Amino acid sequence: MSDAQAQNMEAVTGILLAGGRARRMGGIDKGLIELADRPLAAYALERLRPQVDTVLINANRHAEEYAALGAEVVPDSIADYPGPLAGLLAGMQSARTPLVVTAPCDSPFVPRDLVARLRAALEGVGAELAVAHDGERQQPVFMLARTALAEDLRAWLADGGRKIDAWFAGHRVANADFSDVAAGVAGAFRNINTPEERDEVAARLAAGDVPE
Repeated sequence: MSDAQAQNMEAVTGILLAGGRARRMGGIDKGLIELADRPLAAYALERLRPQVDTVLINANRHAEEYAALGAEVVPDSIADYPGPLAGLLAGMQSARTPLVVTAPCDSPFVPRDLVARLRAALEGVGAELAVAHDGERQQPVFMLARTALAEDLRAWLADGGRKIDAWFAGHRVANADFSDVAAGVAGAFRNINTPEERDEVAARLAAGDVPE
């Protein structure tokens, strides 16, 4: 088997990020908010699960409710809700695969080929990380990363680092083009931050206006 073939067989752990405070939703645990009679996190999980070998949910509250969605729940290992990179670290520390991919719990239309596109970008240039790009900017919470970066990330967070793009700056990052699926209410990276946005997306779901 060639090195390229071996790389293509690298297993991936999916990490659904649900560890935030959800301030704009009044502090309600966003992933458990009902969207058309289902928890919001269930939509992202449904799209992510078929793309990975195993899936974890990073959550700091309501672990039993998240576990009921059929995945192991891992909390941040750093206190005080330090952000999505802490969720990535928690997933890396629990993963048993050489690659991990992240997606947020409040994005119900996660691309069904998220991992395939990110992997192609990563392998195409031998990068350490691959990040979705919507044609105008990076969407950094949709990323594929090498699990071996866990210690580097742990040390960076311990030193007070928080911003994703600042951590990226120290690594080889590839952009994966998702400009063709990024636009609109039902766009690939549409996230739900307010009750009004939730109602808008619910109306689209009821009308069957969702991306494949």
